[in-house]
Amino acid sequence: MLPKIDIERKLVKLRNRQNSPDEILNQVKTIFEENDQDRELLKTKLAEPSSGKENDFNVDLLEADRIFHLDDIKKLCVDYRLRFLGAHFFKGDIPEEAISKMRQLEKDHDISLQGLKIMAPAKLLKLENADDPLLFAPIGNDYYYLIHKWGNDLHPLRKWLMWPYKTFENLVFTIFLVSILLTAITPMQAFTKGEVTNTEYLLMFLFMFKAVGGTVLFYGFAKGKNFNTAIWDSRYYNG
Repeated sequence: MLPKIDIERKLVKLRNRQNSPDEILNQVKTIFEENDQDRELLKTKLAEPSSGKENDFNVDLLEADRIFHLDDIKKLCVDYRLRFLGAHFFKGDIPEEAISKMRQLEKDHDISLQGLKIMAPAKLLKLENADDPLLFAPIGNDYYYLIHKWGNDLHPLRKWLMWPYKTFENLVFTIFLVSILLTAITPMQAFTKGEVTNTEYLLMFLFMFKAVGGTVLFYGFAKGKNFNTAIWDSRYYNG
């Protein structure tokens, strides 16, 4: 009867012909140390101000569905009140998966990534005073390559909740609608003894419009707020 073959023993024997276990362990340690050094270098690169330079990617290796123009990025930032700033402004934790994708990109394209930017809500960015990050690298001609997305998705109503802050016209229109609503639900009989006329409704509406507008302006100036179109790429704290 022939003895059964132990595949593991065969594999160990074959390996030991090439190198001793200690030599292999040292090689593995060296690889891990190099990997750690590469990852730390990428983390340092993310924490430092970007050079603003473009990356010389190999176009044949890029995924077309991950390439975005600055105009599209700007529109999304304006619609959802997001910022698009250098990665060094990001104050959240960069996930290891993002670091791995950066490292793989550098290896595949034989480049050193630079000019990295992140799109995220202002609260996740360290801004200078007067829910869902995306990491980009510039390609050139206002095109950016999406490296990685992490975190939670935005609230489904965020676009509509941020709509009043999109432009000055949007804010005035919102104040107008809120004033009409408040006028409609106000018990006019509490302010007059006789029959309520259209003139009284008009006066009440003007009062509401002035009150709501004044409150919004006071809050906006007090908090240093600005419109989405003005802050999407601003590093100053006026969110």
